[in-house]
Amino acid sequence: MPFADLYRPSIQLGLLTAIAGRHGFPVRTLHAHLEFGAQIGAGLYQSLALHRGRMTGEWLFSAAAFGGSAPDPDDRFLADFATELPAPPDTLRELRTVAVPAFLDRLLDTEDWESVRVAGFTSTFQQNAASFALARRLKQRHPGIVTVFGGANFDGPMGAEYLRRLDFVDVVVTGEGDTVLPRLLDALAAGGDPGPLPGVAHRLGPSISVTPPAVVPHRLDDLPFPDYTEYFARAERLGLISTAAQRDVAIPFESARGCWWGEKHHCVFCGLNGTTMRFRAKSPDRVLAELTHQARRYRGFRFEAVDNILDAGYLTTLLPRLTEQTTGFEIFYEVKANLTRGQVRALADAGVRAVQPGIESLSSTVLRLMRKGVRAAQNVNLLRWARYYGIDVSWNILWGFPGEQAGDYAGQAAAVPHLVHLQPPDSAGRIWMERFSPLHTDQASFPVRHRAPERSYRYVYPAAIDLDEVAYFFEYDLAGALPDSAYADLAHAVTTWQATWAQGRTPALRYWSAPGLVQIHDARWPGREGTYTFDGILADIYLAVCDRPATVTGIGHRLGGATHPQLIREAVAEFGRRGLMFLDDGLAVAVALPATGGR
Repeated sequence: MPFADLYRPSIQLGLLTAIAGRHGFPVRTLHAHLEFGAQIGAGLYQSLALHRGRMTGEWLFSAAAFGGSAPDPDDRFLADFATELPAPPDTLRELRTVAVPAFLDRLLDTEDWESVRVAGFTSTFQQNAASFALARRLKQRHPGIVTVFGGANFDGPMGAEYLRRLDFVDVVVTGEGDTVLPRLLDALAAGGDPGPLPGVAHRLGPSISVTPPAVVPHRLDDLPFPDYTEYFARAERLGLISTAAQRDVAIPFESARGCWWGEKHHCVFCGLNGTTMRFRAKSPDRVLAELTHQARRYRGFRFEAVDNILDAGYLTTLLPRLTEQTTGFEIFYEVKANLTRGQVRALADAGVRAVQPGIESLSSTVLRLMRKGVRAAQNVNLLRWARYYGIDVSWNILWGFPGEQAGDYAGQAAAVPHLVHLQPPDSAGRIWMERFSPLHTDQASFPVRHRAPERSYRYVYPAAIDLDEVAYFFEYDLAGALPDSAYADLAHAVTTWQATWAQGRTPALRYWSAPGLVQIHDARWPGREGTYTFDGILADIYLAVCDRPATVTGIGHRLGGATHPQLIREAVAEFGRRGLMFLDDGLAVAVALPATGGR
């Protein structure tokens, strides 16, 4: 249901459809969000679907979902959040009162619901209210249909609270549904009470039954390929995507689940994975087979991994295989930021064209507070080599961590102007409190004076629903937090960085080198272009930190141990002052890119 991205099929629907079919159940999918996107226009729809602020999408469907018990009959949402809306208030009001009911009526009237015994809804981010709105109407018109809900919005206590409060929710699956769904369908097909299935809460027996999820080990290699047939057929029929052989749609695939870093050091702000942090990965052969099969089936070459983090083993197993096959795939992956130049090159050679590396700061002190397990110099180095090898980087700068100091952000603000030739962050701002994150769960380590569900939830859900149980985002007042003014200079520097790139003028800082000689052409700022030339030991010192960061001692080792540390220290400081190196608490890394090679 809305508001999923129009240009991405649901891997949840695709995978569970294939699993149910494998177990003998006739099943079809309904990417209903495509219908709504075509109805209101793709541009408006995407502005709502990609909005990551107030619960605008949920508010649009709230009245349809909850009827007379829905809050906000006077549309106070539009006035109270006027400066944060993704579309004009009059447009949103018309969507809520006219477009949404028409959309739901059309779904009820045009889809074949008579043959349906079970209707399953997957929900992540702002898909709840739309899912509830359709489920409510289905139960009114077809009371024999069993409604089943799952997805990230039903993990942990959230799903059980919805089940207790909403009589059109029959079954909730918390955690992973791969193994439990066939067992649930078997029980429903037999016409009986599903009983205590792990990770299933339901109202189909004499009383509400809630069974916590169990750790069910299963090999990801045994999963079928997701089935996206209905998505592509519907999107083409509605004119949302082209029928050309090479599609614009990024086909989702899963090569791993969980987070191998989070198992050891859960990042402070991260609420991903919920109750399913344990890391598992498919074999390289299985991943290659899936990509090849899906490319042939859907005539597409763009792929988007839904993994939270790239399996480190793939760097030496899967990536070389992709390179050897010269497939022409264009792949997105989430990665850890401590990749070397060689590893970034391996990603590029294998067809990885975009990454999300979890670069959340340019301060090593703040990164330690986040539990990121990476240094600021490594983040900068990744930005360098991704730029050089033609890989798009999606990243953010975050602030608001317990224990940070104003100087941590003053230092970043001073460094940013020297990095404008590298890809800027997508955003910069204070961390959100997400359910399941240590910031939310570990009150001893992160004391808060105030915590409450994010304010716009109150405009969406009826008073009978406990928002503390169902909210994923929370407002909070952290003890000892810095004032917003501490981040103002960094915020301004980032805005300037983004604006420079948005204007179409890409700054540059490139170097040429030969033994004992380095020339650096600096074109980062209009009107201040120039070329630096360094000979002898200065050239050697610069080249010593071009591939990867190093300390003064490390530079000395790379130079053969004959150069006095004080000379190196002074040279590094001068390179840093000129913005030609990024200095990071004893680490230094060159920020210029090679003028030749790359992509």
